[in-house]
Amino acid sequence: MAKPASHPPLAERLRPKNLGEVIGQQHLLGVGLPLRIAFESGEPHSCILWGPPGVGKTTIARLMASSFDAHFITISAVLGGVKDIREAVEQATIWQGQGGRRTIVFVDEVHRFNKSQQDAFLPHVESGLFTFIGATTENPSFEVNSALLSRAVVYVLQPLTEDDLKQIIAKVLAERALPAIETIAVEAVDRLVAYADGDARRLLNTLESLSVAARAEKISDVTDAWLLKVLGERLRRYDKGGEQFYDTISALHKSVRGSDPNAALYWFMRMLDGGAEPRYMARRLIRMASEDIGLADPRALRLALDAAEVYERLGSPEGELALAQCVVYLAVAPKSNAVYQAFNEAKAFIKKDGTRPVPLHLRNAPTKLMKELDYGKNYRYAHDEEGGFAAGENYFPQGMADPGFYRPVNRGLEIKIADKLNELKAKNHQKN
Repeated sequence: MAKPASHPPLAERLRPKNLGEVIGQQHLLGVGLPLRIAFESGEPHSCILWGPPGVGKTTIARLMASSFDAHFITISAVLGGVKDIREAVEQATIWQGQGGRRTIVFVDEVHRFNKSQQDAFLPHVESGLFTFIGATTENPSFEVNSALLSRAVVYVLQPLTEDDLKQIIAKVLAERALPAIETIAVEAVDRLVAYADGDARRLLNTLESLSVAARAEKISDVTDAWLLKVLGERLRRYDKGGEQFYDTISALHKSVRGSDPNAALYWFMRMLDGGAEPRYMARRLIRMASEDIGLADPRALRLALDAAEVYERLGSPEGELALAQCVVYLAVAPKSNAVYQAFNEAKAFIKKDGTRPVPLHLRNAPTKLMKELDYGKNYRYAHDEEGGFAAGENYFPQGMADPGFYRPVNRGLEIKIADKLNELKAKNHQKN
């Protein structure tokens, strides 16, 4: 067993020793919420902690061990193998025979283990020899064997919020965890929080690097200008939440809307190179597919969703190619914001209009009383009508004219949609 470091990293020194010290993940650890209940029950259970780096997966696993007074065995799936699993089983067996003390086996980056390695845990989890806790940054649905997954509760951890990260910085300063640094300017705090991007470990490692530089230069007060000088060009370019970040994503969106694949790729790569989270990029591409392409090419939305899923499976950098493919497709696809405009018009209309009653013929009639009250009376079942269309039927509230929210554009599939709507409108006129 490796000897503990004489001077452990800041992230290790600040690791919470009880639930009350944990910053973030209150959607799981708050009073009456899932993980808090698990801690308070006194009964450990196997689980998968799924979330991005630096959000507290290892911390929660260690706190579980201390809360349940259990032996804690850590296995790194990056460095370990079946030999480590076998040793963990042997240790757990010994401890179980010496007073029946519980064991928690924590597997970091569990998705790195192959199927046979993951299967090696199953009989011991089922027998209760130890409690299994896996940590992963990848979607467990794809990366963890279904047999192991079925025996574990999945807890989804979120990136730390800006307020969470600011609390961590405040704690570092209040506890003088880095004696070389006494104060950090508000602007520098904002930049550090943006750079950390929800990752507490990244934040603490950055603060530790700053401390080394501050000690060397005999600086105790961190300003934004000094921060930029020390951390270099990458931090200067990446300012998530700042004006440059949103200007760049705006340029990408407008390039896609403007059907320029080369400009779209340029801005997309600028975002990635600047440190933008690929999952954020995937969400924006899905939005573009709905807002700017819509029904002119319905395949665009499916492709955007597929690209997001591919990224979840492959991660960086392999999955970024699928996102780039999506960027190009969206840029060259026919454009329509007809559904987007219809959505906004309908939303505005509903907000200012009264709550109109549903016409009787459109109401459901599951009971005898409702039928006696004429619910559903004279409703025309479209599938029984010629062409599957009840010509002349009205689906709006009584006295309300058709507001015509949706107006297809003369591009892509919406050309055919417009033709179909015009055909149905003509049949309505003939019937009326």
